[in-house]
Amino acid sequence: MLAGGALALGTAAIGYGMYETQQFQLRRETLPVLPVGAPDIRILHLSDIHMVPGQQLKRRWLHQLAELRPDFVINTGDNLSHQNGVPALIDALEPLMQFPGAFVPGSNCYFAPQLKNPLRYLKRSRGVPNNSSRNALPHEEMHRHFGAAGWLNMANRNQSVPMKGIRMDLSGVDDAHINRDTFAGWPAGSVNSARSPHVKIALAHAPYQRVLDEFTRTGADVIFAGHTHGGQICIPGYGAVVTNCDLPTWRARGLDQLGAGRTQRPAECVCRHRQFPLRPGTHRLPARSRAGDPDFQVGIVPHRYC
Repeated sequence: MLAGGALALGTAAIGYGMYETQQFQLRRETLPVLPVGAPDIRILHLSDIHMVPGQQLKRRWLHQLAELRPDFVINTGDNLSHQNGVPALIDALEPLMQFPGAFVPGSNCYFAPQLKNPLRYLKRSRGVPNNSSRNALPHEEMHRHFGAAGWLNMANRNQSVPMKGIRMDLSGVDDAHINRDTFAGWPAGSVNSARSPHVKIALAHAPYQRVLDEFTRTGADVIFAGHTHGGQICIPGYGAVVTNCDLPTWRARGLDQLGAGRTQRPAECVCRHRQFPLRPGTHRLPARSRAGDPDFQVGIVPHRYC
C-alpha cells in the first residue's frame, strides 16, 4: 500500500511537472524608467528557452510573439538543451529576429544539461555544471545566427543603441553561474551624454547577488535576467524552494523592488515571455529583472538590491 501510494505520488508529480513546462504565458509590465516626455519603448524579454528538436508547440508559441511587434528583443540565455538544437531554435526565433535585439549566454548555451535528481538542487554546493567538451553545445553557431540578424552579444560588453530618440545604454555579463561574468561598465558616450535622454539597461543570465549589486551600484535603470525558472523546485500553493543561485526564494519570480525601485523575475514554466513597455516617469528606477524559468521578465531597481 505504502509503496503503491509513493509510486502514485511520484507519477503525479512528474505528470504535473511535464504539464507546467507546456503552459506558456504572456505577461505585461509597465516600467516608468524613461525620461519625462519620451515615447514608450516596448521590450520583449525571453529567457531559458531550452530548445530541443521536435518541440513544435514551443516553436509555434515563439512564432506568435512576433505579432506583438516589439521595439527591441532581449534574450538572457539558456537557449539550448540539445546538441542538435540550434536549427530548431533559430527556426523558432526567426520571426522575432526581424526586430532589433541583444543577448547574453547562459550555461545551457555552452553546455548541455544532464538528467539528474531534482533534489540535488537542494544541496548547498552544486558546482559548475557540465563544463566538459563532451557536453559542449554549438553556441558559436547560435551566436552567428543572432549576430547575422543584428542582435548584439552583450556578454561582458557595453554598447549604446538609439531607440525612438532615446539612447539605450546596454551593459551585460556572461553567465555568473559558471563564473564567466566580468562587468564591463557602461558606454562612455560624449562629454554631455549624462544629460541627454537615456536609459541604462542591464542584461545577465543568472541573477547572483554580486551581479545585481554591481549593476545597481552603477545606476542601472532596468536589469533583465533569467535562470531561476521561478524556482528550480516549486511546490504548488507554496512557490519556490530553491533558485539555483544566491537569490532568495521569495525573489524567484515576478516584478520586484530593489531598494526604492522594482525588479522582475521569471515565473515557473518553460518558455514564457514578458513584454515590458517602458514608460516615461518622473523618477528613474534602477531596474533589473531576473528571470529563471523560460518565462521572461524584467525588473526595476533604483538604489540597491536587498
